[in-house]
Amino acid sequence: MMARLSRVWAVSWCAVLGGLALHCGPVERSVPEWPNGAWARHTIDDSSFGADGVRLADANGDGRLDIVSPWEQGGRIRVYFNPGAEGLRDLWPAVTVGEVGDPEDAFFVDLDGDGALDVVSSCEGDTRSMYVHWAPADRSRLLDPGAWKTEELTPASDVAQWMFAFALQVDGENGIDLVAGAKNEAAHIGWFESPEDPRHLSDWRWHSLYDAGWAMTLRPHDVDSDGDIDIVATDRMGPRRGALWLESPGFGESMADAWPEHRIGPVDDHEAMHNAIADLDDDGMDDILVAVKGGPIRFHRRTGKVPATWQTHEIEMPAHTGTGKSVKVADIDLDGRPDLVVGCEHATEGKIGVFWLSHHGESAETGWSPRSISGPEGFIYDLIQLTDIDGDGDLDLVTLEEKGPYLARGYQGRELGVVWYENPIR
Repeated sequence: MMARLSRVWAVSWCAVLGGLALHCGPVERSVPEWPNGAWARHTIDDSSFGADGVRLADANGDGRLDIVSPWEQGGRIRVYFNPGAEGLRDLWPAVTVGEVGDPEDAFFVDLDGDGALDVVSSCEGDTRSMYVHWAPADRSRLLDPGAWKTEELTPASDVAQWMFAFALQVDGENGIDLVAGAKNEAAHIGWFESPEDPRHLSDWRWHSLYDAGWAMTLRPHDVDSDGDIDIVATDRMGPRRGALWLESPGFGESMADAWPEHRIGPVDDHEAMHNAIADLDDDGMDDILVAVKGGPIRFHRRTGKVPATWQTHEIEMPAHTGTGKSVKVADIDLDGRPDLVVGCEHATEGKIGVFWLSHHGESAETGWSPRSISGPEGFIYDLIQLTDIDGDGDLDLVTLEEKGPYLARGYQGRELGVVWYENPIR
């Protein structure tokens, strides 16, 4: 496998726009192999089934990033506390903060403003609801599952198959609000308005902003530079699939109405998966990158600030990998140039599930070259988070590998679970 990967897909470039070249056809050339074809993998937790997302925050106030992950088939929401340098490569201390059906997403937020980071989970399948897992105010009890309290977010109950959410102060009133998206029947992207007392979950109010087919990643971002926070989203399925942003009208009564919808790139038959916001071409404007199931990465290069405009290009996925699920932009090899990190589904039959694309040459016209991170083990990867876990000055990768749906149907392979990959550059 590594022999194939080391004969990199250097590119013949047929178009160069604004200093960034776009891939048009493969031409093989040799570049140095990455050692062993994979980064060292360390298991954080493999105790359940169907790990389905990783989100980071300092949950216990010790200055280190902790992790929360839902286990979809296992029906558990688990928090992992960063043990520090001595225990990073072992299983991390963990607690099940709640047990719910079909959890698809979970993230940290201090929802009630008491100084403790709670967890909000989103559930699809037959559960069709969202839950708050209230953290104990006493940090010495964070590892005690009995100290956490799980309650249903009433206006989300049996409404839709909830897929992704984040916290945002939308209306400038009361506590922090929740932005959420769903899939399939009755799917929307919208926000839950916090009441005066956030712990009264029956008093929260739902406001729909956009009729979705299958909401994937939602991100807060001031797209139009007007000082308020907009929503960048990818819609995977349905008649309006693709990348888009919803323009915040600013504080006021209009916040509860549908926000103006702006498309980022075309609406066509591609399945837009997770997205990333980054200035890939170093022109001072944030671009949007979208992983695509079974197709090339969509690179939406921003060409104008006001109004916000983009031109859509494609970065080819290399051979011998799975299909695109998630993408991140970061300087992986510390050469001063942005690289792409990609996570895949369907990495079967020895294909690579997580890899990175590096730049070669003095500018982007030189091409993208793929390097393995995961090696051939594992075949369903999801969200990617990049952070310097071991404190050595380079970016490591936190992700998960799930086989939960396949295990439920009798698959005999091993699920890797929540893992981190150690960047070998330092």
